[in-house]
Amino acid sequence: MAVARPIRMLGASCIILILFLIFQMNKGPTSIISKGPKGEYTGIQNDPLKEPTGEPEGHLWRADENDYAPDSANSARTNAALISLVRNEELEELIPTMRDLERTWNSKFNYPWIFFNDKPFTEEFKKRTQALTKAKCQYEQVPKEHWDVPDWINMDLFRESAEVLKEQGIQYSDKISYHQMCRWNSGLFYQHPALKNYRYYWRVEPKVQFFCDVDYDVFRFIEDRNITYGFTINLFDAPQSIPTLWPETKKFLAANPTYLSDNNMLDWLTDDQLRPEHTDAANGYSTCHFWSNFEIGDMEFFRGEKYSAYFNHLDRAGGFYYERWGDAPVHSIGLGLFADAAKVHWFRDIGYNHIPYYNCPNSPKCSGCTPGKFYAGEPFLAKEDCRPSYFKHVGAH
Repeated sequence: MAVARPIRMLGASCIILILFLIFQMNKGPTSIISKGPKGEYTGIQNDPLKEPTGEPEGHLWRADENDYAPDSANSARTNAALISLVRNEELEELIPTMRDLERTWNSKFNYPWIFFNDKPFTEEFKKRTQALTKAKCQYEQVPKEHWDVPDWINMDLFRESAEVLKEQGIQYSDKISYHQMCRWNSGLFYQHPALKNYRYYWRVEPKVQFFCDVDYDVFRFIEDRNITYGFTINLFDAPQSIPTLWPETKKFLAANPTYLSDNNMLDWLTDDQLRPEHTDAANGYSTCHFWSNFEIGDMEFFRGEKYSAYFNHLDRAGGFYYERWGDAPVHSIGLGLFADAAKVHWFRDIGYNHIPYYNCPNSPKCSGCTPGKFYAGEPFLAKEDCRPSYFKHVGAH
């Protein structure tokens, strides 16, 4: 019996729709990337932040529905803190940042601030920062054994290596304090006694800006959804600063193959399509990373067996000093290998800037930044955006 023409047309339409959807799902980042005259990656097209952005779905804890008074014994706050590694001389750069975050978020929830320094904080620093918040402020010194250069580092080799990196234009390569900071942020901050009883942290640095009102408890959000790590900006690193980071990582994985998460981000870490010259120069690592001057995370991940063993391996390899391994690629590789990719969250609704890059959503809750604007400065900065690779291999959850 012949099939009626409308039914045949409907069937054909369904087949075409299915094929279109399959094509859309598999065509990867090519649909959202810009290419130069030679086919090279030059940045993102149609930034999703230009589309209307709302709050995350599901139940959210709000200040007008729960007790978030600063001194409440029954507060709805979970065991979390805002943390900042900052020097006394950065006070004037920190104050606008604190004002921004208090205005947009923490004045509603009153989470404590914990400041860290390798030197004692001045009374002026303490007085002026505490005046900016109703929440408790705590001032801590980094233990000497966590900040000093480890005894297995050859300082002559460090100085020689630093000069080579400096000649290659690698910023801060000759500043010992920068290497110390990167090492501390990579594997030691969560070991500080002041954080022993805390699980979640929001890292804050001087000279950053926040643009959007966030009206829900971010820490309760990640706790309720068992999120391991949250980021705003996703970049490429300078491969000259990390040439042996991936080879050392491969050595660690070869010795500990069971550590690799079943739902890992290895394809994002090793992508060689978006900027193949980076992957080649970094010996197999795409150099994509979460920019860690903003991060909201679960310290239990970093304190866990897998990440702890990974950091100790890297620390002994010496690349925090002989090269310029940053905490951003180290955190990102650790998360990409050992965490569940579904538990890493892009906070697209948090407007953020650390010169020269932005995360600016299209939302009525935001002011002071341009939706979808990724950078301020020269056009070459556009190609530092690694989100197309992340969206392709991991997704935008």
